[in-house]
Amino acid sequence: MPAIITDQFRILNAETFAKSFTGIGTTTNYYYTFLGHPNPKNDDIVDYGDDTWGDVGGTPSPKDSFKEENLYHGSMLFLKRVSATDVRRVVRRYNWELGITYDMYRNNYDLDNKSPQSSATTLYGSRFFVVNSEFKVYACLNNGANPEFPNGQKSLVEPNFVDVSPQKVGTGSDGYVWKYLFTISPSDVVKFVTDQYVPLPEKWGDTSSLTIKNAAVKGKIEQVIITARGSGYSIAADPNTNEPATSTGTVTGVPILGDGTGGFAAVTIQGGIVNSVTVTNGGTGYTKALILFDTSNVTTLGAGQGATFEVIIPPQGGHGADIYRELGGNRVMVYSKYDTDPDFVQGVDFSRIGLIKNPIQNKSQAEPLDTSTATALGALKLTITGSATTTSNTTYPVNKIIKQQVGIGSTAVGYVASWNRDTGVLRYYQPVGLTGDSAAGNRLFDFTSGGGSGNIKCSDISGPELKVDENFNDNTINTGDKIIELGQTFDKGIAPPDFNRHSGEIIYIDNRAPITRSSSQKEEVKIVVEF
Repeated sequence: MPAIITDQFRILNAETFAKSFTGIGTTTNYYYTFLGHPNPKNDDIVDYGDDTWGDVGGTPSPKDSFKEENLYHGSMLFLKRVSATDVRRVVRRYNWELGITYDMYRNNYDLDNKSPQSSATTLYGSRFFVVNSEFKVYACLNNGANPEFPNGQKSLVEPNFVDVSPQKVGTGSDGYVWKYLFTISPSDVVKFVTDQYVPLPEKWGDTSSLTIKNAAVKGKIEQVIITARGSGYSIAADPNTNEPATSTGTVTGVPILGDGTGGFAAVTIQGGIVNSVTVTNGGTGYTKALILFDTSNVTTLGAGQGATFEVIIPPQGGHGADIYRELGGNRVMVYSKYDTDPDFVQGVDFSRIGLIKNPIQNKSQAEPLDTSTATALGALKLTITGSATTTSNTTYPVNKIIKQQVGIGSTAVGYVASWNRDTGVLRYYQPVGLTGDSAAGNRLFDFTSGGGSGNIKCSDISGPELKVDENFNDNTINTGDKIIELGQTFDKGIAPPDFNRHSGEIIYIDNRAPITRSSSQKEEVKIVVEF
């Protein structure tokens, strides 16, 4: 049997997803964005990298399977908590531009009746709303369509008003009628505006949008379009005023028929043909409407035939009642900014962005991670060995493999994510694919400290080897002139990741060309989830 999933279902899912960031009922959710997958060209690790990653056409598309989910967990670097203020429903961005013909709002775009300008098969795929240069958003209720220009005309004047009633702008010569909806706040512009998307208000009907919402009238007709001008029209003579019949003038009180009430229009005729139509009272309750401009339905009309009209039915509740339904809010944008934080290491590259829900705290079975930032990296506090006098003479290069003998026939293996020669802190990652390393016994061992633990070896090391400082138990280091926050708490020189490996639900993955982090840059992550 033929069936569809409607756009309203998608909008509902977007609403549910956006609200889940604040929790639903007594349930609190903890969402984090993450950066990960360093050194993606490393194809020495099983199921990890590819030497064409980042080249034109070389970056692979993400896959969705339980196997891939484990690999995504294993390649994380660090996380940033997403709060409710970091989430908005968004729509496509259409800037107002001089000379563009826009689609107009219609309730009947579909596969058999595509929007004339964008050939969209749904209202939400059409370009029927715009953002002006001051980030005000308007719906196009009339694009100047008439029998001579059935697909609309070029827009010549930028809309820039905040009145609740739909208006023409300038002289109105282009025929456009715009409906002001809302203004994007400065903070939302910073976080959520991109070249492709603009945000919808966080809550429709709050103090910034209440006037527009309250002005909406269910089933109120705002616009009527002339589809044929007809001929031979005249206004009947008025015996009470001795006004003779005329083929030029305005016929008032033309009823808008249909399932609503109270709708009337004024039709102007000129030289016996219909010249213009204006809604004088939009009425209420219309879901289907029509105008019959003939002597049977308009008593003041003397003659004429052939004029036809399209009465535009508003969205449910009227224009401005529900901004998410009216503009099609079936996408959600999640924003994060990675700047300066001990968890956000420098010098390493990343080639993956993701979104994870409810990871579990390290050394817990069920307690969700509840912190503003977190690291997925292990860390070692290293100290000198033998004749070495300082850690600053040693360099462990980023993305190079490190190894440590942790027992007879057992070797811990990882890759350097960052090395600070002044603090002696080395952060590392251990992709799942390292289990393919026969030198490590095809297992993923933890690094250790104390008796029987070997030095941290690296074939690309510069300077003397170092060992784990088993006497270090702290989360700060005093370098003499300042105290440095490490972002992790060390126990006998070892700090585990902040959350349990392979916990949490991965919601979103985006593979991209590698980007190397540096102290002079900040990364803004804007993830768009479409339903």
